[in-house]
Amino acid sequence: MKFKINRDHFSSGLQMVTSVVGARKTMPILQNVLIEAKDGLVRLTTTNLDLGARCSVKADIETEGSITLPVKEIGRIVRELADIEVSVEVSDLAKATISTRGSIFNVVGMDSKEFPPLPELEGKKEFTLEKKEIISMLKSVSYAQSVNEERYMLKGVFFQFSKDKLSLVATDGRRLAVTTRDMKVGEEYEGEFILPSLTVSEMEKLPDIGTKINISFTDRQVAFELKVENEDETLGGFKETVYLVSKVVEGKYPNYKQVIPKDDFNHALIERELMQECVHRAALVSDEKVTLRIKTGEMEITGQSVVGDACESMPINYDGEEAAVSFNPRFLLDPLKSITKDKLSLEFRDDMSPGVFKVNEAEENKLSFLCVVMPIRTD
Repeated sequence: MKFKINRDHFSSGLQMVTSVVGARKTMPILQNVLIEAKDGLVRLTTTNLDLGARCSVKADIETEGSITLPVKEIGRIVRELADIEVSVEVSDLAKATISTRGSIFNVVGMDSKEFPPLPELEGKKEFTLEKKEIISMLKSVSYAQSVNEERYMLKGVFFQFSKDKLSLVATDGRRLAVTTRDMKVGEEYEGEFILPSLTVSEMEKLPDIGTKINISFTDRQVAFELKVENEDETLGGFKETVYLVSKVVEGKYPNYKQVIPKDDFNHALIERELMQECVHRAALVSDEKVTLRIKTGEMEITGQSVVGDACESMPINYDGEEAAVSFNPRFLLDPLKSITKDKLSLEFRDDMSPGVFKVNEAEENKLSFLCVVMPIRTD
């Protein structure tokens, strides 16, 4: 195998697939990237057996072939090379020579025949969605995933394709984030899966090289394919598609709908960025609890600890009974940071009831969002 490739393109491709590589030392080849040179492309593939990634970058192929090389070491080498044009040549001994003007690196690899192939999905259900929209939906809920190993079913984002909408849900038991999008789903395509947190993270880092994502899933696996658009002009030299294939989290996701309050709550219309700034400042003296005191036309946000206390006030659109409720400030800041709408509805009742952030369903694209945050009792 022999090819020449742009250093920055090679580095972008390697960076795209490197974070998939896990820490399993029992299978050394899983620390490697499969490099395949063919038809004017270098295809790069990594897997940890739970999640696999593949992308293609353009190159000048002199001799076709394949090899696997340690991906983190290769990534560091390519990133530090001084010259923009990189030559890669592989001998029959599974050793690659990477060279530019004045630099030569010999790196020992492993036979590509030993590399486990990425799984093919059979009997899959398939949808195509706007990349910008699906990534925005993911980011609006992913902060609420659980990090508790014992509650493994909550360590991911729940996708539910039902008759008239797509719902994405995440919860850690103390807060719940849900976003929905209107879409027509045929009865035979209805389904659901739990996307593991590592795959969620990789999805959120997908490069900005296309507008459509194809989602296909079975009972055990899910695949995301991002088609590269404007291949001749794309940053990173990406070609064809970027592909992620992942196992899903096994088990049944809990009935999240029963957590959403159905009682009558008070409603206040708030400026999202202003509330974010006020909560952030109040939390500077109390990172465990802030108290919202809501009254006609105004909300006071206070933080208190042994260090001292802080009080922020902001105007709100509210005309009702006065109420006070306390929350973990991080649980307030996460949804305030993750959504892009200027105004939110805050629903509340008393210091024993959860707070609920909502975005009006009537807004553009018929996207809706809610986040339920459990209160901290005020002694």
